[in-house]
Amino acid sequence: MRAVVYKGPFEVAIEQVEDPRIQHPNDVIVRVTSTAICGSDLHMYEGRTAAEPGIVFGHENLGVIEEAGDGVTSLSRGDRVVMPFNVACGFCKNCTAGFTGFCLTVNPGFAGGAYGYVAMGPFVGGQAEYVRVPYADFNCLKLPEGTEKETDFVLLADIFPTGYHGNELADVRPGDSVAVYGGGPVGLMAAYSAMLRGASKVFVVDRVAERLQKAEEIGAVPIDFTQGNPVEQIKEQTAGEGTDKGIDAVGYQAQARGEDREEPATVLNSLVETVRPTGALGVPGLYVPRDPGGPDEQSKQGMLVVAIGRLFEKGLRVGTGQCNVKRYNRQLRDMIIEGRAQPSFVVSHELPLDQAPSAYEKFDKRTEGYTKVVLHPHE
Repeated sequence: MRAVVYKGPFEVAIEQVEDPRIQHPNDVIVRVTSTAICGSDLHMYEGRTAAEPGIVFGHENLGVIEEAGDGVTSLSRGDRVVMPFNVACGFCKNCTAGFTGFCLTVNPGFAGGAYGYVAMGPFVGGQAEYVRVPYADFNCLKLPEGTEKETDFVLLADIFPTGYHGNELADVRPGDSVAVYGGGPVGLMAAYSAMLRGASKVFVVDRVAERLQKAEEIGAVPIDFTQGNPVEQIKEQTAGEGTDKGIDAVGYQAQARGEDREEPATVLNSLVETVRPTGALGVPGLYVPRDPGGPDEQSKQGMLVVAIGRLFEKGLRVGTGQCNVKRYNRQLRDMIIEGRAQPSFVVSHELPLDQAPSAYEKFDKRTEGYTKVVLHPHE
């Protein structure tokens, strides 16, 4: 089958790889109809992880079941399904507690597994024509038959639940004001989810015009950090108090304000100043224990200089960690079905698999208009 294969920093290629096969009675093989490129894929694409050449990318996958193992009980050939990017067993201590992003079974020695991602287990990615899904009864979410709302449903694999998860981590409640740092797909989903949860006012901080425009289109207040300190801009619009809650949807490759360099802790420190005393921060943005391309020796080891004194002084609460997609995806699916949520507003391009190398390059360079790319392997 054809698949997107990592060749080295800033290079992916479409290559023929081995077809997936049933390895366990609980497996299914899914014919992938939609698979999205994630901002997290760019960390590997840029050589900012320990990913080795040869890995097949793709953890945001939707498709139709082609084959089911003998032990699969709730799914059948022909079912349309979307899979959380988390590969999880469903029965370990963390899975039964709802922390499916930290499964203790699927990736021995590490809490958590994912498709096509470095250090997240042996699971081949789904930016390919087919993908194997283990523990399929647990990991597949059934969707309505047909192709309706395809670009909404594929976002259930990661970014819609992850944006919602940021709100859970920050304990966003009706009437809260919220500052979201990062206007990429996850940041826009975090802002959108905050409004779905009844937030009174939502700010989105970024510097890319297309992202800020999309934020404004969904009713958020765009904050361009190239036009001045975002903390001061937000406080000017909150009577000097700051927001009730804050969400970091950027992670460790944050850009220093006004300079063409990275400053990994800048978003965290900005949120400490943006959120009012006794507020809360949610951090779904990715931070890693090792960053080969970090701007200094500390950040290369995942050690950042964070204003812990101010954090403590203000009595702020912090929630971190990757999303436990299974905790949210069924409810979010039903909101899409009923027309209460339409997350596909972030999708800018739908392309055949063969155009993935070009799409990666343009998405990585923030080429005008590239906000979220969905690939269709069988077109």
